[in-house]
Amino acid sequence: MEWYQLHPEEVLHHLDASLDQGLSHAEVTLRQQTYGLNELIEQDRESPWHMLWKQLTATMVLILIVASVLSGLLGDLKDALAILAIVIFNAGLGFFQDYQAEQAISALKKLAVPRVRVRRQESWQAVGAQSLVPGDIIALEAGNLVPADCRVMDSASLRVQEASLTGESEPVNKIVDALADQHPLAERYNMVYMGTAVTYGRGQAVVTHTGMKTELGQIAAAIQTAKPSPTLLQQRLDRFGQQLAISITILILIIFLLGLWQGENLRFMFLTAVSLGVAAVPEGLPAIVTIALALGAQRMLKHQALIRKLPAVETLGSVTVICSDKTGTLTENRMAVTDLVFAGTEMSIPATPNMPLTPTLPPNPCLQSLQSNQQSVLDVMLTGLALCNDACLESDPDQLNHYRLLGDPTETALLAAAAQLGSWPPQFRQHLPRHQELPFDANRKLMSTVHRFQTMPGLEALAQSAPAPLSSLNLMFTKGALDRLLDQSSHIWGADLIEPLSAAKRQEISQIHDRLAADGKRILGLALRWLLQSPNGLSPQNLEQDLVLVGLVAMIDPPRPEAKDAVFLCQTAGIRPVMITGDHPITAKAIAQQLNIASSLPLTGQDLDKINEAELLEAVQHVSIYARVSPQHKLAIVRTLQHQGQIVAMTGDGINDAPALKQANIGVAMGITGTDVAKQAADMILLNDDFSTIVEAVREGRVIYDNIRKFIKYTLSGNCGELWVILMAPLVNMPIPLLPLQILWINLLADGLLAIGLSVEPAERNIMRRSPYSPTENLFSRGVGRDIAWIGLLLGCLFFGVGYWGWQTGLAHWQTLIFSTLAFSRIFLVQAIRGEQESLFKMGVTSNRPLLGTVLLTTGLQLLVLYHPMFQKIFETQPLSMVELLLCLGVASLGFWAVELQKWRMRRTSRLG
Repeated sequence: MEWYQLHPEEVLHHLDASLDQGLSHAEVTLRQQTYGLNELIEQDRESPWHMLWKQLTATMVLILIVASVLSGLLGDLKDALAILAIVIFNAGLGFFQDYQAEQAISALKKLAVPRVRVRRQESWQAVGAQSLVPGDIIALEAGNLVPADCRVMDSASLRVQEASLTGESEPVNKIVDALADQHPLAERYNMVYMGTAVTYGRGQAVVTHTGMKTELGQIAAAIQTAKPSPTLLQQRLDRFGQQLAISITILILIIFLLGLWQGENLRFMFLTAVSLGVAAVPEGLPAIVTIALALGAQRMLKHQALIRKLPAVETLGSVTVICSDKTGTLTENRMAVTDLVFAGTEMSIPATPNMPLTPTLPPNPCLQSLQSNQQSVLDVMLTGLALCNDACLESDPDQLNHYRLLGDPTETALLAAAAQLGSWPPQFRQHLPRHQELPFDANRKLMSTVHRFQTMPGLEALAQSAPAPLSSLNLMFTKGALDRLLDQSSHIWGADLIEPLSAAKRQEISQIHDRLAADGKRILGLALRWLLQSPNGLSPQNLEQDLVLVGLVAMIDPPRPEAKDAVFLCQTAGIRPVMITGDHPITAKAIAQQLNIASSLPLTGQDLDKINEAELLEAVQHVSIYARVSPQHKLAIVRTLQHQGQIVAMTGDGINDAPALKQANIGVAMGITGTDVAKQAADMILLNDDFSTIVEAVREGRVIYDNIRKFIKYTLSGNCGELWVILMAPLVNMPIPLLPLQILWINLLADGLLAIGLSVEPAERNIMRRSPYSPTENLFSRGVGRDIAWIGLLLGCLFFGVGYWGWQTGLAHWQTLIFSTLAFSRIFLVQAIRGEQESLFKMGVTSNRPLLGTVLLTTGLQLLVLYHPMFQKIFETQPLSMVELLLCLGVASLGFWAVELQKWRMRRTSRLG
């Protein structure tokens, strides 16, 4: 017998579950021991041994191993062992970088665990989906991902998109009744499955299978997951490395032939050529990039930005437009009712954010001025706000007889207002149970609930308005956007009676709406209708018409204090903030003005429907406020901005935002209010739903990209210096100036230890005071290629000059002079290249402590190579006198001073310009 063939009561019996009570915590713990966690077993990540094997089988490393073997066969055991030691050290460093990156990425993935509402010990709780067990009762709402395989227990227009499992493109309507006979997966209408998405309505379900026992888990077990493809930046770096390798191979052949022409032996020149190849090609660059991205993602996490897709870190630094929702992102998402408009009166409600919610609240002072007829209409209005509402009041476990609100911020604000004004929501919901509902959707902008009516104190006026005996009627409340309600309303509840909604009255209500909205308040309307027949099977078009408008509710969601500064920082950084909201244009403009977002006239969804592509292309260049837009409008705005060459970050929280989030260069989902579908479509999740977090993430993206470019500039400048000195030596019949092991040692210091320190360089002071760079720019653009050329040539000339002087004067250790000058020059150079234009003296040596640590370490290691007898034998060095050491340090520092002089000229030119 399958779960879908059982009646709901039988399912609960088999699972030993209760729809009203849920499971106890003790039972959950017991079942977790039996069934395990509700998670798909992750495909085996790359093992540490495989990571190490990749390092040892890299092309250049294999060449080094061959060179070591050949040296051993030729009888030079010392060189063979030394080269092998360098290979192992290099491989170990690369392995460490790969392993750290993998661990960082894995840690980030573990944080992206969906949350689900589950009934445990008679109350609803929000828990991680991985803690679910068979028998748990869960709530499903539009926008949620289904967290496990479940049998539907309650369905209110519940529809689920199951294309990921069945291939059916249309969402499936879900029912509660049992199904007879056998049915294929696509026709099990009373089941929902892990990984599918709720697109409409809401319901409750009992978990039947979790983890690898789910349908999705069975598929996952049978499929081999593909390896992640490299990021765009890594692809560009790989192509760059290949091109560089070809160029350097030709150069190495020239050096090899020149050495043979000078009479050097074949084995020595072979080792020299191979060593130069390893030194010249920045083989550690992909690992440096990966670790930089992963560490950057971890730093973003500290600022409440969870990176779901690592390539997003690269793109963040190039964002030119941030399209942001208003509610919860630019504002506090802390809605509170401020005004009620009903029966010809406007009532202001004082802010009471910390007022406890209890059934025995004292009378609110603002009620004292109401007349009896106005109080009657207010009672009807508060009843509607409590009933046409999906938020709920739950007992506070920390305080006796106190309650807390759970649900959407707008709906919790309405529920709180009803409670604080004397209409206790649980009491009304008990007497007027919900019979049917039409959930809110983005197109209708309305929500309706249908109730069986029973007379209770305070609702006598409502009962008297019934057009027929109450036993034959259902009562429907509808709330939503005022413009939509006015279109569907034919009457209004006045101070004394229900009267036709005249054109003059419509205009008066619209004026009140605009006045309240101009203060940045969100306005909702409430209406009702008596239904003379059962509403089952009727569409929204048939139900939501001929309504009686009861009143208006004004709420405020103030701008986040930090949002204004973040908007200013965006504008300073050349990034245009754009507000896209479903709110009224007047409300949107009021909030935008408070945040100093460009105060152009808002463009509404109706306006967008009337303009063509060419007009939209023109509009998006200057419009920064969009109001009353649909998800399709958001998608069109993003595409048009991208067509103009903009790099777009787009925020969203609803299921309908998923297309725009996927289309955007950076999709940003809300971590608190966002639906699971939006989070799955996004590249980044804001754990605090705060706009300023996006700006901080953009800043971090710029830092990472800048540091990668600095690494390329640093390593290639030094490598070019090495090649130049070796190229120039044969021109004056000078022997090969550097030994193979010396070249490998410098490569280890510069492209290993010092490079790691440079990869965590903090942001420069002006990083958010400049326009973003194009993500398609060449790695050698903006002077990087030019600097590599002139710095490399300068260093080469300096090294050659020191070596030539020592060689001509007959110093036996002239090669040690070159070797030392070269090593110290890389230590000086890394400090100079830390800043694009800013001087090291202004930045401060201690501003990058990891780099300072590696500088001190490499300096100490180089001195060991010069002065420790064991290392002297390995690297064929001789101790330098104090004068010679100071000479090496002085010459090595000239590259540093040259770069600092260039930066000074750039700053001076910038000031004069």
